[in-house]
Amino acid sequence: MTRDYDEFLARLFDTIGPGWVALFLLAAAVAAALLWYTFPAWLRFRFFSVKFFSVKRKPRKKKEKKPKPAKPEPRSRTPEPELEPQPMAVALSPADRLAAEGRYAEAIRERLRESVATLTRHRVIAPAPAWTAHEVAANASQNRPAVSAPLAGATDIFAEVWYGHRPAGPDEDARMRRLTAEVKAALESPR
Repeated sequence: MTRDYDEFLARLFDTIGPGWVALFLLAAAVAAALLWYTFPAWLRFRFFSVKFFSVKRKPRKKKEKKPKPAKPEPRSRTPEPELEPQPMAVALSPADRLAAEGRYAEAIRERLRESVATLTRHRVIAPAPAWTAHEVAANASQNRPAVSAPLAGATDIFAEVWYGHRPAGPDEDARMRRLTAEVKAALESPR
């Protein structure tokens, strides 16, 4: 079917020429636009008295007013005990929440992401989303040798779980937590 169409267009362009075809298409577009804008006026004039398009419309429903919410009761005058603010260390990180849910592989991945974010924040490495975990460890080790050992161990655990498809458990998560804490400690200590 497409071959016939292509052959037809080829014969048409050979006979008439592409300039005349473009002019014809432009004239057809102008005629369609004029018909589009004048047709409704003509239709109203022609069929208005005949009521050709008379349609019985349903009356609009009135919007129902929603009841206003009741005012809250006044509080009693007895003072409530104030809660002491929790330190930031008590708040669970996303990795801790994943580990608490038993999703250890995802917790390991999140801990490595947190370490990479910390390395970036301390300007040890530049943000590069295309790097593998081992490339991050190699570049960070060149710039800050103190993070070399714990970061290499963390990337090895990550690679075993995610690339090696080994099941992750609480032991792997605990080792990853310890290694990422060592990375943070190495970054916070003076060179």
